Amino acid sequence: QVQLVESGGGLVQAGGSLRLSCAASGRTFSRFGSGWFRQAPGKEREFVAFISWSGGSTYYADSVKGRFTISRGNAMNTVYLQMNSLKPEDTAVYYCAAVRSSSDYVRRSELEYDYWGQGTQVTVSS
Repeated sequence: QVQLVESGGGLVQAGGSLRLSCAASGRTFSRFGSGWFRQAPGKEREFVAFISWSGGSTYYADSVKGRFTISRGNAMNTVYLQMNSLKPEDTAVYYCAAVRSSSDYVRRSELEYDYWGQGTQVTVSS
């Protein structure tokens, strides 16, 4: 079993930056692809970004491309989401997810993921 814990959320003004972290514990000797999703009030959860186990493949939703960057820590059990030029429409609960795969194949559907964190709130004020 793998546990994922997000941190780094908070309140920021439009144009500001935040860095979210997702720390994995448990059976982390397995290889995982990682993704970030978000859910705004009254909306369905949506894909934000993906990074493969090797880091050789990354993919972003069009709405965040050029502003957000997903990366892995050196220890491979932490994934980050650097969010720059934040907009009020980025306000949401952000979730980290992991899929058991060492492939560079991009995973954009939440149905493909095996483990989820509890979420961290990001609020962007105008």
